[in-house]
Amino acid sequence: MNAAQQLAPWGVSEQAPAVTIVVPVAAVDAEVRMVVESLGAQLDRLGHSWEAILVFDGIKGPQWEDALRMQASSKNQVRTIGLHRPFGEAVCLASAFEHARGEIVLTAPEYVQTDPRAVEDLMAALEEGADVVTAQRVGRVDRAMNRAQSWAFNAVLRLATGAPFHDLNCSLRAFRRQVLEQLTIYGTLYRYLPVLAFRQGFLVRELPVRHLKEQGVVGLFGPVTYLRRLLDVLGVVFLTRFTHKPLRFFGALGGASMVVGAVVAAMAIVQRALGDDAQLFASPIFQLGVLFFVLGVQIVGFGLVGEIVIYTQARNVREYRVEGVHEE
Repeated sequence: MNAAQQLAPWGVSEQAPAVTIVVPVAAVDAEVRMVVESLGAQLDRLGHSWEAILVFDGIKGPQWEDALRMQASSKNQVRTIGLHRPFGEAVCLASAFEHARGEIVLTAPEYVQTDPRAVEDLMAALEEGADVVTAQRVGRVDRAMNRAQSWAFNAVLRLATGAPFHDLNCSLRAFRRQVLEQLTIYGTLYRYLPVLAFRQGFLVRELPVRHLKEQGVVGLFGPVTYLRRLLDVLGVVFLTRFTHKPLRFFGALGGASMVVGAVVAAMAIVQRALGDDAQLFASPIFQLGVLFFVLGVQIVGFGLVGEIVIYTQARNVREYRVEGVHEE
């Protein structure tokens, strides 16, 4: 039986730990042992039983071998999942969440990015009633360009979604298990889990934590990365605001396109009425206006199709949560 087959799925309660530490590993220079030992030491100090699930995203080599040794010496308190090729952080997290046994799931980066003592504040916030606690790095030690890009990204996301978070690029987070059971993770949505939880009615808090180190890309990202981030924000806005009313989203876009098309086509018609000898249908301006108008009609049609899908599947799509039913 390999390491992945030794994992237990949701619902296993036999000697279940209080906290599950989840660490996705995608770099050969990851500080896996240091992360587990530092976070585990803080949970031991606080009196919380814990386990760690290390998900290797197609990574093998010394870190993988060291993780297997940690698993063997810890009597499966440290457990491992090995993916046969890179699938991305969302798959890593989803596979770990599926096998986590703790009532609290603590996600962490693959290196010691923030002060491990922040775990105490995260756990205290959960004990005070929060459902999700996400960290905000303070005293940033990364380059000024990276800080500026992070600020801009989070500012756009706050403006677009209304979620009051300032550092969704920090992956140190604590979740109650029930939150993860109700959220769907795919693609790059793992980055926006606090936003999705917030919009679904869970109590989400953001706490400042001391920043120690930063790894990864330094300086400007490529244009493809910026485009992906913009598309991610658009996707999150749609999921959080228009899941049950897609016609409002597509109707606004389609309506704007139709108005632009109508105005442009009207300009060509007025120009022709004022004595322009050019054929109306041969006019590039008129053709452009018709193109925009037809495109708008098609976009509105997409919204109507979405409304039909939502109508037929409304019972299976829920964007709220029931905290409790109170009866006399």
